[in-house]
Amino acid sequence: MKQFTSVNDVEDISQLVASALALKESPYAHQNLGKNKTLGLVFLNPSLRTRLSTQKAALNLGMNVMVMNMDKEGWALETQDGVVMNGTTVEHIREAAAVMGQYCDVLGLRSFPKLISRDEDYNEDFFNKFIQYCGVPVVSLESATRHPLQSLADLVTIKETWKGTTKPKVVLAWAPHIKALPQAVPNSFSEWMCRAQAEGMLDFTIVQPKGYELNEDFTPGAKISHNIDEALKDADYIYVKNWSSYKEYGKVLTYPEGWMLTNERLKVTNDAKVMHCLPVRRDLELSSEVLDGPNSLVIQEAGNRLWAAQAVLKDVLERL
Repeated sequence: MKQFTSVNDVEDISQLVASALALKESPYAHQNLGKNKTLGLVFLNPSLRTRLSTQKAALNLGMNVMVMNMDKEGWALETQDGVVMNGTTVEHIREAAAVMGQYCDVLGLRSFPKLISRDEDYNEDFFNKFIQYCGVPVVSLESATRHPLQSLADLVTIKETWKGTTKPKVVLAWAPHIKALPQAVPNSFSEWMCRAQAEGMLDFTIVQPKGYELNEDFTPGAKISHNIDEALKDADYIYVKNWSSYKEYGKVLTYPEGWMLTNERLKVTNDAKVMHCLPVRRDLELSSEVLDGPNSLVIQEAGNRLWAAQAVLKDVLERL
């Protein structure tokens, strides 16, 4: 991969998943690959799993790592061209990205949406300009519309834990929250699961209250439902996540009661395993009884973030 911003950058997802699982068995088998190479991790927003897993993945491959928290340590960036910079921005993305590319062989970038303008968020102007000007491979650590490292780890977790002889039924289930959250994780999860479904790896369903439908560009081939009881029937995996409305962009709409996953709801499933990208608000998004119970995969899933990141970095390094 020359860059990693979505599943569309991946030629063979089965091979990438297999690479992640092989690295989990032999973490240090490719330490020479990253010798004298530097990964720069650039964060405009908070991170726990993404920062630690990607940093550890790079170290496993023998890379040096530099971390820049732009929201706290960097200059305010201007992204628009043709403007007189007489406001609050101090440095243009043209120079900032180009300079980072001078110091690093690979760059990881994390930037959240503002959830104000759908057009602004979904055109990914910041990411695209960063890629254009930095001159080195870019790995998405989450953008306004996607979180591909998370989705790869999710697919790795499903592959690792599925012991059945038929295709598993995977359900992305909307969950409540107290504030508007981006669509990046559900968009990305749907995009990866739809690709996996097209390749015969699984069957995929999305269930959400009316008004919370995702952009159809991210859901090709997915079964769409608004009835959580029907959608969860015979499910093997349930991916729980909140997101704000795409149609009424960034809004939290009214919804009926009963959308939080509990052990009672799991009774209609095939003893489904439960996933969440974390952080999770207990007993709001997901019940503690499920999180702490035998069906929860959230810690294993988070652990696989390391091997997903390492598989991506390995692929990128092999092509430098």
